[in-house]
Amino acid sequence: MLSGIIILVIVVALLFEFINGFHDTANAVATVIYTRAMSPYRAVMLSGLFNFSGVVLGGVGVAYAIVHLLPVELLINVNSAHGMIMVFSLLAAAITWNLGTWYFGIPASSSHTLIGSILGIGMANALLTDVSLAQGVNWNKAIDIALSLVISPLGGFVVAAIVLLCLKRWKPRSAMHKTPEIRLEHKEKKHPPFWNRLVLVLSAMTVSFVHGSNDGQKGIGLIMLVLIGIVPAQFVLDLNSTTYQIERTRDAAGYLDQFYRRHIDVLGETLALGKSIPGEMPTLYSCDPRQTEATLHALQDTLRGVVEYSELADEKRILTRRYLLCLDNTARQVLALKVLPAREAASLGKLREDLTATTEYAPYWVIFAIALALGVGTMVGWRRVVQTVGERIGKQGMTYAQGISAQITATLAIGVANLYSLPVSTTHILSSGVAGTMVANRSGLQRDTVRNILLAWVLTLPISILLAASFFWLAMYFVR
Repeated sequence: MLSGIIILVIVVALLFEFINGFHDTANAVATVIYTRAMSPYRAVMLSGLFNFSGVVLGGVGVAYAIVHLLPVELLINVNSAHGMIMVFSLLAAAITWNLGTWYFGIPASSSHTLIGSILGIGMANALLTDVSLAQGVNWNKAIDIALSLVISPLGGFVVAAIVLLCLKRWKPRSAMHKTPEIRLEHKEKKHPPFWNRLVLVLSAMTVSFVHGSNDGQKGIGLIMLVLIGIVPAQFVLDLNSTTYQIERTRDAAGYLDQFYRRHIDVLGETLALGKSIPGEMPTLYSCDPRQTEATLHALQDTLRGVVEYSELADEKRILTRRYLLCLDNTARQVLALKVLPAREAASLGKLREDLTATTEYAPYWVIFAIALALGVGTMVGWRRVVQTVGERIGKQGMTYAQGISAQITATLAIGVANLYSLPVSTTHILSSGVAGTMVANRSGLQRDTVRNILLAWVLTLPISILLAASFFWLAMYFVR
C-alpha cells in the first residue's frame, strides 16, 4: 500500500514536470524554429538534451527557495496526512492551470503557477488552523520571488530592445534584420545566414540549459516534499552525508549558540536567551524563537558522536530535521529584524548554510527522474506556443536579429536568477523580450496576443492560489 502511494505521488510530480517541459520549453525553441535556423524535430531533441543537462548540473538552490515558501510548521510536520494533502493539492492546481493555458496556446508561466499553488496552500492552511495569514506563508521569501518574477520580464523587454538597437546600429544593412519570409522571397534561401544561424542555435540551447537548471529544480523540490512526507526516515536527512558534513552541522549549532549570546543585547528578548531550563526539550510541532537555546542544545546532544546519520533511530532523524528547520527559520526571522551589522548578518547567513547542508539535498535518482521528465516533455507539444511567439506577438514576423536578441536576453536573465537561487519564468522573459524587439523594430504589437499574455501573467497567480486553496480545503473537509 505504502509503495503504491509513493509511486502514485511521484508519477503525479513527474507529470507536472513533463507538462512543464512541453509548456515552457516551447518558448526556448520558438525563435530557432520560427527563423528556420533548425528543423523543429532537431531543435526539440537538442533542447530536450540541454534541459536534461541543466537539471542534472543545476543544483538544488531554487528547489528549496520554492519549498521554503511554505510555513515552517507545515514543513516540519509534512510527514502526516495533512502534509500529503498539501502536496497533492498544489500539484493538482499547478497541472490544471498549466494544461489549460497550453491548450489555448497561451505562453503562461509554470513558475507563477507553482508559486501561486504553494501560496494558496499556505493561506488555506492558515485559515483552517486559525493561524494569521501573516504567518501562513514565508512572506519575506514570497516577496523576493515575486519581485524576481515581476522584474525579470520587464528587464527582458528593455534589454532585448536595447540589444536589437545595438545590432541595428552595428550592422544596419545586414541580412540579420530580414524575416525568414523576406529572405526566402528575395534570396530563395530557407535558412538564416551562417553566423546568424549559429548564434540562434547556440542561444536557443543555452536558454534550454538555464531553463532546465531553473525550472527542473521546482520538480525536485516537489518530489522531496513527497518523499519526506511518505517515508521520512529515509529522506528527512541526507543519509549519504559524510562525517565531516555532520560535524560541520553540529559545529554550526555551537557557533550559532555563541553568536546569539554575543548579541544578547539586541536578541535576548526575542530569543528568550538565558531563560531556558537546562535539559529542557523543545516542543517542535511549531517553531518558537523562544525555544532557540533548547533546540540548539537538543541538536548538539542528538548529533554528539554521530558518524553517520544511519546510526540515528528513525524518530531521531525526524527530530534532527525539525531542529534544523526551526533554527534556520529563527535565523531568517533574526535577519529580517535588521538589527545586526552587515558583517554579522553575513556570518549568520553562512551559519544557516552550514545548518541546512544535510537537509537541503536531493538523491541522484530524483534529479535524474526530473531531468528525464522535463527533457522528454520538451520533445512534444511545442507547436501551439511556437506559433504564438513567432507570429502573433508582433504585427510583422520575427527577424533573425530579434530572435538572437530575445534569446541572449533570456539566457542572461535566467542565468543570473540561478546564481541567486531565484525562480523566474522562461515564458515571460522570452515573450517580453520578443515584444521588446518588436517595439524597438517599430513592427508594432498584436493587441489580442499581448492582451492574452498579460492576462495570463496577471491571472496565473490568483487563479492558481484559488485552485490550490480550494483543492486543499475540499481534501481537508473530506478527511475530517
